[in-house]
Amino acid sequence: MATTNNWQQFKVLIPEGVRNVATITANNGNGTSQAELRNGSVITVKGEGVSVGQKVFIQDGEIKGTAPNLARYEVEV
Repeated sequence: MATTNNWQQFKVLIPEGVRNVATITANNGNGTSQAELRNGSVITVKGEGVSVGQKVFIQDGEIKGTAPNLARYEVEV
């Protein structure tokens, strides 16, 4: 009789690793880019396929694709 583990089924739905939104500030010419996170930190990420000034999704230190340029709001509760 086969049993199913609900936790393992749930974990499959959640992507692995940390995902961030950042703005590309420079393409380095060696397969990496400089990206500025929303908190102001600048990091180096893998990938150069996105133009400077565009927002991107970054996962595990690699550009995964472009992100929409949406307004950001902070609400204090």
